[in-house]
This record gives sequence, C-alpha cells and structure tokens, in this order.
Amino acid sequence: MIKSQKALTEVESKALLRRAGIPVVEAKLARSKKEAVSTSKEMGFPVVLKINSPDVIHKSDAGGVKLGLANGTQVGKAYSDIMSSIKKAYPDARVEGISVQRMAAPGVEVIVGMSKDPQFGPVIMFGLGGILVEVLKDVSFRIVPVSERDAGEMIREIKGYPILEGYRGQKPASIPALEKLIVKVSEFVEKNNQIGELDLNPVFAYPDTAVVVDARIILE
Repeated sequence: MIKSQKALTEVESKALLRRAGIPVVEAKLARSKKEAVSTSKEMGFPVVLKINSPDVIHKSDAGGVKLGLANGTQVGKAYSDIMSSIKKAYPDARVEGISVQRMAAPGVEVIVGMSKDPQFGPVIMFGLGGILVEVLKDVSFRIVPVSERDAGEMIREIKGYPILEGYRGQKPASIPALEKLIVKVSEFVEKNNQIGELDLNPVFAYPDTAVVVDARIILE
C-alpha cells in the first residue's frame, strides 16, 4: 500500500513544534506585501522573509529567502522579489504567502531530523547543519525513543564535535541544550505517529540554548 503524504509549511511546522515545547524562531504568515511590512514592524528589525509553500523545498536556491531586512522599504522589495523568483522557479507551486521572522543571531548550525526506517520505525538524526550536512554527511542516528544519554552520545559521535566545543576561539554550543532538544524531538515524534519525516535545519546552537531556525514536517 502506498502511503499519501502532506508536506507542512514552515509556519505550520513551527506552530506544531512550539506547542510541543521545542524552541523555535517564531514565524508569522503574511499574505500580502502590506501585511509583510506591518508584521515586520511589529516584530522589530532586522527580519527574514521566506517563501511559505509546501512545494518549495530548497527555498534559498529558488530565491525564496531574503535576510537582514532593516526597514519596511526593504521588506516590500524583498516580498516582490521572492514572489517573482518563485513564480519563475516553481510556476505551479502552491504559495500561501511569505513567512516573516526576526533575524536570529548567528550560532553554530546543526541539524536534527527524523525519518522512518521500514524495520526499526522512527529514527532520529543529528549532525552539523546548513549546507554542511549535504557536503560532509557527518551525522549520527538513534532509534526512537532517545534518552538524554543517547542524545549525548549522538552529539559526541560526529567528527565535527570539536566545532560544538568552541573550535579556535569560536563560542561553544550548549551540549545540555542540544541533548534536551533531541529528546524533545524524540518525544514529539513518539506521540505523533503520523509524522513521516522531520527536518530541523538549521538549528542555531548558542552557549546557553538552542533554537530551531527553519523546520519542515511531512505527514503520512
């Protein structure tokens, strides 16, 4: 039997994660340029705009992301530019609007993901995030449920672990915060068996916390 799937948008995915107690950078949906500008002013600058569509996976590659927007004029232009780029790259994409969020302070980028193994069921993945995950493929896996001890082992298994410790003067990432995040994701997946895939990338890890910057959930 072939299972049908539904991809949630970033705004929908983050709303679910937030309800589960997983820290996220709040994303609000704007359905017009005017709404994007007013939402940005409410949030406070600088902001990030992202295309909000279940059909656009690699948003940056398609011109669907604009960073560091410092005022309403920049937000208005970015909204128009994103819509134009997506129309060219994905002419048939379902576009619900634009996701508006505060620009998060830079941190160590990591990824937390989940997929379903035919034999073992839900499996949690951890590794360095951003584009590095595709280039280095430096990741670790555990079967759900994942304990804090399991999470700690996952974090320390990757070759890039020294980066999390604060390599060459860089600020270290909070390992306890990452452990808690991985456990929270495991619990979230365990309680919601309709989740087929989950991709939190990047997660920004700081010396005292970790927060999900971008999220994608696929339901079965």
